[in-house]
Amino acid sequence: MQRRFTLATALAAAALIFASLPALAQTQLRVFSGGQNQRPDLMRKLFDQYQKANPGVSINIETGGGTSELQRQYLSTVLNAKDSTIDIYLIDIVNPAQYYGAGWLEPLNAYVGEPSVALKPYLPVYATSNVVDGKVAAMPAFADAMFMYYRKDLLEKYKIAEPKTWDELVASSKKIQAGEGRSNLQGLSIQGAPIEGAVCTFLLPYWSQGKDFNDASGKLTLDRAAASRGLQQWLNMVDAGVIKKNVAEVKTPDTVNEFKAGQVVFAINWSWAWDRLNDDADSQVRGKVGVMALPAVAGGKSATCVGGWQWAVSAFSKHKAEAARLVKFMAAPEASRFLAAQGSLLPTSLAVYTDPEVLKAAPWFKDAAKAVVAGRSRPMSRDYGQVSDVIRTTTSAVLARTKTPDEGVGEISSRLARVMR
Repeated sequence: MQRRFTLATALAAAALIFASLPALAQTQLRVFSGGQNQRPDLMRKLFDQYQKANPGVSINIETGGGTSELQRQYLSTVLNAKDSTIDIYLIDIVNPAQYYGAGWLEPLNAYVGEPSVALKPYLPVYATSNVVDGKVAAMPAFADAMFMYYRKDLLEKYKIAEPKTWDELVASSKKIQAGEGRSNLQGLSIQGAPIEGAVCTFLLPYWSQGKDFNDASGKLTLDRAAASRGLQQWLNMVDAGVIKKNVAEVKTPDTVNEFKAGQVVFAINWSWAWDRLNDDADSQVRGKVGVMALPAVAGGKSATCVGGWQWAVSAFSKHKAEAARLVKFMAAPEASRFLAAQGSLLPTSLAVYTDPEVLKAAPWFKDAAKAVVAGRSRPMSRDYGQVSDVIRTTTSAVLARTKTPDEGVGEISSRLARVMR
């Protein structure tokens, strides 16, 4: 008879494996565990599991920064000062190339193995985002991704299948908008304000044409014609009444709130939006939300922005080996299952998306898996802050129609060609 273990049992077993290794002297580890959205409360429970199995280790948490931009500013200051008081950092998926290139991160190959082995169990995106110059710069903590949320009830009402292309999404949106006869019903909501989400707004239609923004070394490979077509696609949707006219002002929470109010048919947003749409007491669409992979251009392929967080060891830590042991534990499948079941944090490996206990807690992960597996990271660059600033501000300007798509893409190309060489 098969015996079914709970997540707590699995985590305890994993911790005991680490406990069976040679005992360490009393070690104090300090971990920067991000802001509230990174669920430091759940990380604390995992740290407690590790401490219980490794009584020679004491783990303290530091938190801060409500957004990835604020956290990046703080970490850049701390790491640039070569601060040795923090041993482990929880960093955005776009940061390994930047931080490792600056000499701020300890390469993990000696502790977790070569990249082809260490990252094989994880989603494909990590083989590029977490490897820099052949070195494992970070290990996956939990994922995030942009999904296409949609009104399941409205697609059923008008007998419309999930659109596979952007053109199909436009046609579906217009049919539903006409049928509902409501002036405040948007067909599609995207983020056009000059925020980090606008980087993905630029990349999604571009990637779905089968194009790459940069090569494995981080060099810019922008196809200017394809990028211009991608931006023009959004403007065409505005002109068709599918996307609202003031899209250049729309931020991530705006999309969530408008969808919750029943004012949107399709919406692109991050994974955390699922709980807001389906669980918040003020949501008008509870039980009516579907999730699907993002459409592609005709003849292209679906792609989405993967976000999420990684564990990295500081190059200035005085306890690198001990810190790497903790990172290895925190990146293990058992930890991913725990975070998924307890906090609906997206797993970092495809196998966890079908785990029965995880699906019991978050049934929508079954549909999420098909989108996440096609995920891609935002541009890998040792100067990601500048890359992000150029893309998001220019994208917002194009959507505000203060620049044409060709002008915007030309600006992105000329400015980033010097940065991403």
